[in-house]
Amino acid sequence: MDLEKFFDRVNHDVLMARVARQVNDTKVLRLIRRFLQAGMMADGVETIREQGTPQGGPLSPLLSNILLADLDRELEKRHLSFCRYADDCNIYVGSQRAGQRIMDGVRGFLTNRLKLTVNEAKSAVARPWERKFLGYSTTLSQNPRIRIAKPSIERLRATVATICAQGRGRSLTETIDRLNPVLRGWMNYFSLTQSRRPIEELDAWVRRRLRCLVWRQWKQPKTRESKMRSMGLDAHRAWKSSVNGRGPWWNAGARHMVSALPPKYFAKLGLVSLVITHQHLQRSA
Repeated sequence: MDLEKFFDRVNHDVLMARVARQVNDTKVLRLIRRFLQAGMMADGVETIREQGTPQGGPLSPLLSNILLADLDRELEKRHLSFCRYADDCNIYVGSQRAGQRIMDGVRGFLTNRLKLTVNEAKSAVARPWERKFLGYSTTLSQNPRIRIAKPSIERLRATVATICAQGRGRSLTETIDRLNPVLRGWMNYFSLTQSRRPIEELDAWVRRRLRCLVWRQWKQPKTRESKMRSMGLDAHRAWKSSVNGRGPWWNAGARHMVSALPPKYFAKLGLVSLVITHQHLQRSA
């Protein structure tokens, strides 16, 4: 369940009533109210904020949790299993029918009590492995494991593809230097995943993208032949591979390029391995 434009539509009066339950100092309450009503620029004109909280401010996440604590208490009162982070919440029940009933009830509670609207496009009653939460999902098995949701993997692929596409005029080392912070940060965020296969596939895919980049940089068959020979391929194999007529992506996954640029080659250049990073994070946990 996701709330539609949550930080833009928080009702100030409803929020301040919840804050006043915890804070008795009227000066602090006035200061929070002024923070909520801080002017915002729209088309060069400053307007008073009548609803919502300033995004990016350090106080907004705290205020959102104060407001949505009522939702937590309501779900606890109904003895429901749930997980919430800011305005994103997953509720777990035993059947589709129960899920629909809970969805209708929670929607009514949010609308009537907290003056919030459920984002129907991002909310649904579905199996846990069909949904995602903070980029994670679960496997389909009797003993489910935490896995990385497919949209999260696709976003990483898109980012890596963009960096590699911009690397045709750079050295391979420079491209790897740009990739490493992205790969390291992504794997740190998804360190809780219990499914290793997608990480192994991503590692192999990143190396293939880099081989594709190198193949494009070599350009001419003579250059490709000489480069592959310098990397250990015999003369006949290097020549035959350099004139095969196939495209860069095919060659990047072919045996001759994997032999010329094996995983250990990229490791020596300092490319971050998602698998090794994940193993290190698991040992450190």
